[in-house]
Amino acid sequence: MTDMIINFVSPSFFCLVIFLIFFSEIYLRWKPCIFRLIIILRFNEMKNKIDMKKITFRNETPEDYRAVENLTREAFWNVYMPGCYEHFILHNFRNRDNFVQELDIIMEENGILLGHVMFVRAEIKLNNGGILPIMTFGPISIAPDFKRKGYGTILLRHAMEQAKEMGCGALAITGNIGFYGKSGFVVAKTRGVCYEADPDAVYFLIKELIPGFLDKVKEAGGGIFKEPDGYFICDKKDVEAFDSQFPPKEKLRLPGQIF
Repeated sequence: MTDMIINFVSPSFFCLVIFLIFFSEIYLRWKPCIFRLIIILRFNEMKNKIDMKKITFRNETPEDYRAVENLTREAFWNVYMPGCYEHFILHNFRNRDNFVQELDIIMEENGILLGHVMFVRAEIKLNNGGILPIMTFGPISIAPDFKRKGYGTILLRHAMEQAKEMGCGALAITGNIGFYGKSGFVVAKTRGVCYEADPDAVYFLIKELIPGFLDKVKEAGGGIFKEPDGYFICDKKDVEAFDSQFPPKEKLRLPGQIF
């Protein structure tokens, strides 16, 4: 019986076991880098399918307002709730002091409106009493027929570059790590920043645009982020009154909605 076991457990079998153990250690150690590489390769593949020569970016003008609001409405309708209010948020934010005019960005393909994103000045209240100015953004909207094709990531990365050039050190947002993680966002609490409305939120994300910028959070023993007031809807009647100016759409209760 012993001879049978020895014969079965051959040198080649031992080599296979050692290789698997070694590969497992390498995989676990380099797993984040492997996933990041896969994401980069996948994004580049999607980007190659989009003719970037046809893509243009520009700032929104008053003549664009209604078309962009309608795009935003179409992009979010029945996604997180029956109907949506993101177009109303956009409409109201344009007149607020913390609205960043330079980062009110439209994306077009051959002159056709495909996407839009807006940015807002925000801040992190540091635990040592200091204030760290950052930005947040959204809604970020992509026309329904162009979703999940890479356009959203292209728009976001262009806007982030513009924000960085303006001196913005970091961006914070509540969102899906599956999408925003592709562009370098991480769960904010891993960098010492908590979301005031939900301190343990794994959907509250942050990205450092200027290397070392968030070191100030660590030095202060952490910090708290609160979304600018314009993101909160106090009276749903105001939303309904504004929405009545657009073509009628059916509000549906769908699986996956969170409100």
